[in-house]
Amino acid sequence: MNITQDMPQAASFAQTPGRQRFADDVITGLSAEQKALPCVWLYDHAGSALFEQITGLPEYYPTRTETRMLAEMLPDIRHLTRQPALLIEPGSGSGRKTRLLLSAWRAPLAYVPVDVSETFMLEATSALARDYPEVKISPVVGDFTQGLNVPRVDEPYASAVRVGFFPGSSIGNFTPEDAVQLLTSWRRTLGDKALLLIGVDTTQDPARLVPAYDDAAGVTAQFNLNLLARINHELDGTFDLGGFEHRAYWNEAQGRIEMHLVSVRRQRAMVMDRDFAFAAGEYIHTENAYKYTADRFLALAAKGGWAESQRWTDRVGSGFTLFLLQAT
Repeated sequence: MNITQDMPQAASFAQTPGRQRFADDVITGLSAEQKALPCVWLYDHAGSALFEQITGLPEYYPTRTETRMLAEMLPDIRHLTRQPALLIEPGSGSGRKTRLLLSAWRAPLAYVPVDVSETFMLEATSALARDYPEVKISPVVGDFTQGLNVPRVDEPYASAVRVGFFPGSSIGNFTPEDAVQLLTSWRRTLGDKALLLIGVDTTQDPARLVPAYDDAAGVTAQFNLNLLARINHELDGTFDLGGFEHRAYWNEAQGRIEMHLVSVRRQRAMVMDRDFAFAAGEYIHTENAYKYTADRFLALAAKGGWAESQRWTDRVGSGFTLFLLQAT
């Protein structure tokens, strides 16, 4: 079945992150004893574009490794592509890896990308609509961490298998507790017969990990500092971007990379008429990237209502793993 479509228009849902929630998160986070900001706010249009640059850097192995692995594993899941499906991708970004799945699918396919950055997502989905006119694309603007709303679809998609797609090892941005909560929420939304194709960075080598989050060209630093620029632009902030430095390090006890913005001097900044003081060396914790072992991730998945169906481990030995999970 071919479905000819115009350029997709994004639907919104109640959990779309707005200015007030951004303000609440920033003021709450900067008022805490240990200042921290949720990583979801890193991804405005400028942040999303910078992250796309990061994925092409020589130090950032996850994207090129996972893209290669997806291409290699598609013959293994060819049986899946022969049935009608509703493909749902939380945090869809540029859709670069999604193209591999769209190209491989042989049965009628509907695609629902979900992302917080409306303009960036619509640019990506418009390109997908041109290249894959047979795929029904229904983009949704929203924060998938607050719930995953799936738009109403007609047959054959209403009764088709629902396949979640969560590449990029983004599950590592969540604490183990939050990861279980997220997986549980998706299990409930996607339904009893759902599948989830998910990428997990199981690398444990700090010598490989730290440069991936602190590249020599400084793109990750720009990405992190863009959060302060966004606060200045959207929340009347007065941050001096030259007064903060990007820093990433491996927290072995927690099994995660941490990203911080470190104040290089004693200073103050305003956000919506609220005054915040920073000591020299004080930091704002902006992102975590947990690196789960395969066994630890599968234990989390089991708590969230998912069981392993298939597994692909990088043959080059990077430690990256792709899992196809089945709802239990």
